[in-house]
Amino acid sequence: GLEAEKDGVPVFKFPRWRVKGQALPDVVAKYQALGAELNVLPFCSQFIPMEVINAPRHGSIIYHPSLLPRHRGASAINWTLIHGDKKGGFTIFWADDGLDTGDLLLQKECEILPDDTVSTLYNRFLFPEGIKGMVQAVRLIAKGNAPRLPQPEEGATYEGIQKKETAKINWEQSAEAIHNWIRGNDKVPGAWTEACGQKLTFFNSTLNTVSLVPEGEALPIPGAHRPGIVTKAGLILFGNDDKMLLVKNIQLEDGRTIPASCFFGGADSSVLELTETELAMAETVRSAWKRILPSVPEVEDSTDFFKSGAASVDVVRLVEEVKELCDGLELENEDVYMATTFGDFIQLLVRKLRGDDKESECIIDYVEKAVNKLTLRMPHQLFIGGVFVDAEGAKTYETINPTDGSVICQVSLAQVSDVDKAVAAAKDAFENGLWGKISARDRGRLLYRLADLMEQHQEELATIESLDAGAVYTLALKTHVGMSIQTFRYFAGWCDKIQGSTIPINQARPNRNLTLTRKEPIGVCGIVIPWNYPLMMLSWKTAACLAAGNTVVIKPAQVTPLTALKFAELTLKAGIPKGVVNILPGSGSLVGQRLSDHPDVRKIGFTGSTEVGKHIMKSCALSNVKKVSLELGGKSPLIIFADCDLSKAVQMGMSSVFFNKGENCIAAGRLFVEDSIHDLFVQKVVEEVKKMKIGNPLDRDTNHGPQNHRAHLRKLIEYCQRGVEEGATLVCGGSQVPRPGFFFEPTVFTDVEDHMFIAKEESFGPIMIISRFADGDVDAVLSRANATEFGLASGVFTRDISKALYVSDKLEAGTVFVNTYNKTDVAAPFGGFKQSGFGKDLGNLTLN
Repeated sequence: GLEAEKDGVPVFKFPRWRVKGQALPDVVAKYQALGAELNVLPFCSQFIPMEVINAPRHGSIIYHPSLLPRHRGASAINWTLIHGDKKGGFTIFWADDGLDTGDLLLQKECEILPDDTVSTLYNRFLFPEGIKGMVQAVRLIAKGNAPRLPQPEEGATYEGIQKKETAKINWEQSAEAIHNWIRGNDKVPGAWTEACGQKLTFFNSTLNTVSLVPEGEALPIPGAHRPGIVTKAGLILFGNDDKMLLVKNIQLEDGRTIPASCFFGGADSSVLELTETELAMAETVRSAWKRILPSVPEVEDSTDFFKSGAASVDVVRLVEEVKELCDGLELENEDVYMATTFGDFIQLLVRKLRGDDKESECIIDYVEKAVNKLTLRMPHQLFIGGVFVDAEGAKTYETINPTDGSVICQVSLAQVSDVDKAVAAAKDAFENGLWGKISARDRGRLLYRLADLMEQHQEELATIESLDAGAVYTLALKTHVGMSIQTFRYFAGWCDKIQGSTIPINQARPNRNLTLTRKEPIGVCGIVIPWNYPLMMLSWKTAACLAAGNTVVIKPAQVTPLTALKFAELTLKAGIPKGVVNILPGSGSLVGQRLSDHPDVRKIGFTGSTEVGKHIMKSCALSNVKKVSLELGGKSPLIIFADCDLSKAVQMGMSSVFFNKGENCIAAGRLFVEDSIHDLFVQKVVEEVKKMKIGNPLDRDTNHGPQNHRAHLRKLIEYCQRGVEEGATLVCGGSQVPRPGFFFEPTVFTDVEDHMFIAKEESFGPIMIISRFADGDVDAVLSRANATEFGLASGVFTRDISKALYVSDKLEAGTVFVNTYNKTDVAAPFGGFKQSGFGKDLGNLTLN
């Protein structure tokens, strides 16, 4: 009405249209004088006389919040939820003298989500799409092609408006039906039951209980199948099918609403009663709010700081004023975002002043070991929702030290139910937690803090990496851990620089049109990590996900879980909110598969074999069309021309194969050496191999440690046996080192022909595969180098810049190293071609 008046449209308001069933002549006459061509009505003929409905030449149309004839009447939205309909929507129909019985003009439907309420359904679809639908209907009428489809009688219902006395919960039904009853009855009238001698009304019901453990204080409910249980998450209720639902708020008989989790703390415990001193403090703080919010005439308990016009600078001002008023009270910007009304803010302050706000310190059951002149304290349980917990059924497995084959400790073995709990925790942290509320810059600050903590614990992390993965300690310090720290620092700096663009688009005068784009986080990301660089691969994928504002569920490799679990502990110390990071040691076939299939996971990042990558990609497509990034197998060619710096080529050629015991995704899987220098190159390589010290990875002079695990060692032995059988020349190595642990000799093969198994398949171990190529035959060697379905990395050694550019242009690989190898950096994008996968790790492109 107000907007119509602004446009000069006459607006009338009468107390009523009729008396005792008869239309009031003066009101009808006033209406008819307008000469309306069409009535667009919010109510049916129960309220508006037929003299008005039939007056325009086009008649009257009505909007109805239901797919007629499914639910007729004023409580249609409520009954859509109460009945648990999977589809809802609205109808625009032609008015007649019945109750929502007129011919249909237009209908639009939507999916009803499991936790939809009247408000969410209305705000998400019925209101915005309803306005568009009404515009469409009016245009159809104007064009003379609006349909009139008689309503079918079949399936027609009418159920009256819910009243408090009829909204009592019937406990002889399933959990889903009880949930539907609670959400369908909404705030008014509110579904209720009798318990503890009073009438309790339940709000905010959900069936998402996968992460809940039904442990707490029992709440007996007359007629219920089982007593309710008051937990930290809320009130767990049970249907007669023994399934659970969770209620988050309870209204008491006196009208007060409390968190359901506080029910047995006493209704009063949810709202603290203030002392005289605290009341005086509250008034002082109220004065600060008044100064900051000058447009608010009076600051009430319900006054919302941000809805009253406060900006981020006002948050800082409020925090600093309150800290000064309260003698240096510890208060952060995030506290204001979590308690935005004055009443809630005062409650938060009082709890802080009383010392009641401290969450219980996370209890960690460490495994302690004295190693490398350090006392390692290693978590070994699953990490879900900010807490270290046992797996379902207390299932565990042994993680093995590859240096001597001994058991390091028992690690919790995640089950499918644990995956569901972790995803639920990550989803809640993403949708409702602090992570999505704080500013991007504050998010970056937390990631910087995490990187600092990783640096403080770098010796411990590197030692655990040596113990659990067999990484040479000095390499673990520099690369496994060092690059992990650099990665988090790099992406922390990106947090407040993720931005969209403003795009000028085609315009027709007098309009001037622009498109604004935003880059938004995806949601819950599942991350599946390989065993060769346990912490670094975790960091490469996790840092970018967190920088963009996502939450993560990480599955470390089953054989190398310990640095990931130590990382989880550091996220707690850094103040990363609970649920943002979750860690699930376990098998790929169980945990990785469930992450790929889970409907609430929106992205999978995977590094591993091409075979498994294909399976994950298929699962992501079939489940919910997840985004997926894959870094898969490699058989990276390294081409060494005769005009190279030979000593450098030997040095870097060694590194390209033997770096990290050959357990390196970009390792040079095959070296092509120009004929004229082939023999000399092989001679120098063998000389260098003989100088390598094989030994305990914690010894500072060791440069070749054990392979990661026993199964991989066996695979390398079989790989070399096959190479010999096919006719390649085994120049050195090829066997297990005769000592405890999983040590394998650095190995060199020559005379490797293109058809051989070892020329085509990745060893993922310290095995150098050397093939000759004819002098000067650049295109032929390029053809051989590209004759693979892999395309992760490659390299070329030559002093001829033209040749280097030509070869690097022709090589089909995501990375081409020129006169170097293994040179990755956090700012440079990393990823493959062909069956080596797609998507990027590192660099700003990863944020996409």
